[in-house]
Amino acid sequence: MRTADGDELAGPSPPASPVDSGIPMGPKRAEMRRQPMSAALDAPDSAGVRGAHNACCFCWCCCCSCSCLTIRSQEEQRHRMVSNELRRDNLPTCEESPSLTLEEVGAWAQSFDQLMFTPAGRNAFREFLRTEFSEENMLFWMACEELKKEANKNVIKEKAKIIYENYISILSPKEVSLDSRVREVINRNMVEPSQHIFDDAQLQIYTLMHRDSYPRFMSSALYKDLLQSLSEKSVET
Repeated sequence: MRTADGDELAGPSPPASPVDSGIPMGPKRAEMRRQPMSAALDAPDSAGVRGAHNACCFCWCCCCSCSCLTIRSQEEQRHRMVSNELRRDNLPTCEESPSLTLEEVGAWAQSFDQLMFTPAGRNAFREFLRTEFSEENMLFWMACEELKKEANKNVIKEKAKIIYENYISILSPKEVSLDSRVREVINRNMVEPSQHIFDDAQLQIYTLMHRDSYPRFMSSALYKDLLQSLSEKSVET
């Protein structure tokens, strides 16, 4: 509307809401406003509920108490126990051997085969390799010898896996030195390993010990002291 002078008059203002104006609402009006808000707050989050019920391997909480994780943990623990038992059963230890004689120890100097042929020779040579931090070569050779005696396919597979993890894998601290060709053959055959899967690798390590370690063993204080000790005993008797 305009006045006689041409000034525009403001129209009527819309009525202020009870909330905006600070005027308290009636009980029925207040109840009607509370109901939608309460329904929104009380309504269950269907997606959250479904996520909680369906949470299997990715728990929605931090308690990690779902049954799937419990079962998986039990399976992994059982697998580790079986692997540890196999490792304990097949861990090479010093072989039992009769008392050493001067003739036997003297024969070790004739050839590497004579040294490796007897348990006493292998024990003495293994002790020397330990001083050179190359005992894994003898351990691998001995493990391969044990594998050749197995006939059960399941046992062969388990033992082959342990040998691979201990001496063939590049991640193992006891990895033996093998050429790439032998490694490739082993990797292909690990799908269905036989008791002869490591024959080529065993021969390489045998040759390495013969060429590098055996001459040093023959001139080592360990061998000379052993030979001298047996010589003195033979004189006394």
